[in-house]
Amino acid sequence: MPEQGSVPENVPPAGREPIFMLPGSVTAVIGVLVAIHLASTFVLNQDGMVQLVFWFAFQPLRIVAASSDPGLGVPLIWTPFTHALLHGGWDHLLFNVVWFAIFATPVARRYGAGPMLAVFFISAAAGAALFAATTLYSGAYLIGASGGISGLTGAAVRFIFQPVIVSAHPETGKPVVLGRQLASLADVWHNSRTRSFVLIWVVLNAAVPLLPLFTGASVMVAWQAHLGGFLAGILLVGLFERRS
Repeated sequence: MPEQGSVPENVPPAGREPIFMLPGSVTAVIGVLVAIHLASTFVLNQDGMVQLVFWFAFQPLRIVAASSDPGLGVPLIWTPFTHALLHGGWDHLLFNVVWFAIFATPVARRYGAGPMLAVFFISAAAGAALFAATTLYSGAYLIGASGGISGLTGAAVRFIFQPVIVSAHPETGKPVVLGRQLASLADVWHNSRTRSFVLIWVVLNAAVPLLPLFTGASVMVAWQAHLGGFLAGILLVGLFERRS
């Protein structure tokens, strides 16, 4: 047996490890987000940007306007989802890309590309729904992937803090890592690390609308989308868990 750290004979040296160990689906979504922002920044003029926001951002006021002109409400069919593909600036995009990479990766590795995308887009729609409930007549619009990413965060919270399950191989008796169990909603609360993460996350986002009272400046953060998406992700992820 070779000594620790030695390379056995006749075995070619291993290739270089990739710098970013991201699933292909996560890398693909990041690529789409960057490509859309590149195109909107360097290809569209000001009128084109107005049209992009008009047709693909989520605008709750459309719900009211549709009562008098149903045609104005047609974009509500897709904008609860497409708003997650648009961003207001490079800083906005960079923050969301990093956040997405961190929390989409464990969800994609556990469930695959399809469930990861389902959680992302359904949570984006859930975040848009809560945003609409609190800004219906304000004329505000919603863009950014943060609602969907919040859903992926909520989904990941259900298992990333759970202990690793180890079993013995039936033939060799060697320990085999089986992964982490999906926590029930009750277990989410009983696990101290999970409970602390959820409480801190919810409190920080719920406090956003109070910041202008202390800073005197408006805060352009769609906290409603964060909270709505996070709740959706926590509830949705159980649908994709494999039953043994």
